[in-house]
Amino acid sequence: MNILAFDLGASGGKLFLASIDGGKASIENIHRFDNVSYQINDCLYWDIINIYKEMNTGIKKAVELTGDSIDSFAIDSFSNDFAFIDDKGALLTPVRCYRDKRTQRHAEKIYGRLSREELYRLSGNQNALFNTYMQLAAMCEDGHDYILKNAYKMLFIPDLLINFLTGKTISEYTLSSVSQLYDFKKDDWCQEILDSYSIPRSLFGTLTKPGTLLGRTQDSYNKYMETKGFPVSVVCEHDTASAYLSSPLTSDCALISCGTWALIGTELDSCVITPEGYRVNLANEGGYEGHHRLLRNVMSSWFIQETKRYYKEHGKDYSFEELGSLAEAAEPFAYLFDPDEDLFYEPGNMPVKIQQFCMEHYGSRPESTGEIIRCIYESLAMKFRWTIEQLERISGRSLPVINMMGGGAKASMLCQFTANAASRKVIAGPDEATAIGNITVQLISTGAAQTLDEAKEIMRSSYETKEYIPRDTDQWNLKYREFLKLLK
Repeated sequence: MNILAFDLGASGGKLFLASIDGGKASIENIHRFDNVSYQINDCLYWDIINIYKEMNTGIKKAVELTGDSIDSFAIDSFSNDFAFIDDKGALLTPVRCYRDKRTQRHAEKIYGRLSREELYRLSGNQNALFNTYMQLAAMCEDGHDYILKNAYKMLFIPDLLINFLTGKTISEYTLSSVSQLYDFKKDDWCQEILDSYSIPRSLFGTLTKPGTLLGRTQDSYNKYMETKGFPVSVVCEHDTASAYLSSPLTSDCALISCGTWALIGTELDSCVITPEGYRVNLANEGGYEGHHRLLRNVMSSWFIQETKRYYKEHGKDYSFEELGSLAEAAEPFAYLFDPDEDLFYEPGNMPVKIQQFCMEHYGSRPESTGEIIRCIYESLAMKFRWTIEQLERISGRSLPVINMMGGGAKASMLCQFTANAASRKVIAGPDEATAIGNITVQLISTGAAQTLDEAKEIMRSSYETKEYIPRDTDQWNLKYREFLKLLK
């Protein structure tokens, strides 16, 4: 059996071909590309046409490698961003990036209609500028509500790409559940939130749960791609939901899906919407059937990506390995910062922003590349600990072990620092967690596995994990108390 998974992240896309044979899986990354946002007239956009082109390049490679025998294909990506189509499938709008300034510009007007507290009570989602609700509300504040009134459908990025392949219009459950438009108690769109900006319920496609076999690619697409076509499955299209599903651990652990963002949480049986959860901005998010996440977003590899980009623009093209070596040689605990500061949200000049924060709080700043990178990793580890402590307090559960998944699982310094800061063992892996979670659900949708446990057992043959034991915990505990003073 040949299963194809497209994993689209904020910094790049990857296509993975999984071969399932004898109850074991082997996975190959057959195509990858960079994904960046572009600023035009102070607006930030994703290049959805290039994403579609690159996806098709990967699909063509899979067609060739399998002799045009793909048994299932599915897509996952980051959440909240979307486009509009008409009833013939024509693209009506480009895809704005969640870091676009429009939500920040209109935030207080939007919260004037429904307060932050009320939005949390209704949706259980974290209050964040990038939420789909905030983006749609900002469109209305900008006078673009005519698009909402006249478009046929609003589709999240994976659902948009699925529409290009199949012609079908769906709203996948895990993406819908984090849009700040969804009511977990009613398992449906929240009418009160929609009414705040007269958002038509008809804009959304059919709510579709992960594990659904949607159908085959349409004839026009098959002709264009010169393929006989293939089935398309619906998985946990929110990349975090897919990543969490890949965890080799079962319960009573903290899960960190670490990429551009670190999604730090744990799995529960149901949502937890409380005043305390609102105060620390914990998010309730839907997953595969029976799986519910309580988590918090912390900006993570974003700092390394943006710092690396800054130095490249200034003539120093460091590899990630070089950055790690420079950080190893730097003085420990010279500077710390809060990764959640608004200062760091928008792209550009990351080292300068970190220096600015440090000057304001320390009266001095990190100067060398190694000092800046070490400062980033130590600060992230401290914030990871703080977040896990909030999860334990609000969920009432002890989380003695951490599973670090995604790209961050390959960053040995970050994994070790996280173990040190949190005084907990860290299990690192799988590093391609999102793709593994994607393929896991496709095993179920195709009938190759009858249960989630069976599917996860098949996938466990495809990756390895590494263990990190806490070190120097007394020193880290001392510095953690200093870090807490930096938090608002």
